[in-house]
Amino acid sequence: MTYLQFYTKWHPFACFSTRQVKAIVPDFNRNNYLLWQRSGQIISLRQGWYAFADYRQQPDYAYYFAGQIYAPSYISLHTALSFYGIIPEAVVEITSVSTQKTARYTNAFGTYSYQTVRPRLFFGYEAKVMADGKQYWMATPEKAIVDLLYLYPQYETEEQMRELRFDEDWMIDSLDRNRLQDYVARINSPALTRRVRILLKVYGL
Repeated sequence: MTYLQFYTKWHPFACFSTRQVKAIVPDFNRNNYLLWQRSGQIISLRQGWYAFADYRQQPDYAYYFAGQIYAPSYISLHTALSFYGIIPEAVVEITSVSTQKTARYTNAFGTYSYQTVRPRLFFGYEAKVMADGKQYWMATPEKAIVDLLYLYPQYETEEQMRELRFDEDWMIDSLDRNRLQDYVARINSPALTRRVRILLKVYGL
């Protein structure tokens, strides 16, 4: 199979795994991966996963790949908080939660980190549709806050909550308190309930 043939068949998917290719083309020459990677035509995302290099110029594909190379997962924590404008910092690392073990990968699209949650806590995310119709999964703003306070237990005091530097206007005008409290009740963690109560007190909510 020539690169042009491979490109024509697989490029619409943006990324692919060696397992997927083998399932469709059992006699595919695996040496092509190294050859095409060296020529700059494909990029290694993680072991066994590749993307076509021209997707580096396409918006949102760094987010899209996060859920493709490690599933099930959804983008949350600092990346989601930055995406919604809740924290002021531009986040370079793409942070996700997953029911799989904690993992971290670095490639040409960025650094991807995954924090583990139990299956019953894997909820509160929604599809973000890209310009070409593909979609990736991201936590709602409220679930990103909950995930952060659940997975980072060092935030325990009012002073520590202020250090998060959540946007005050967003917290007052846009936070869905009912949704936030529904998530907290569903998780049913006294420690999380206490942290969320402190956070809301800091912003007079």
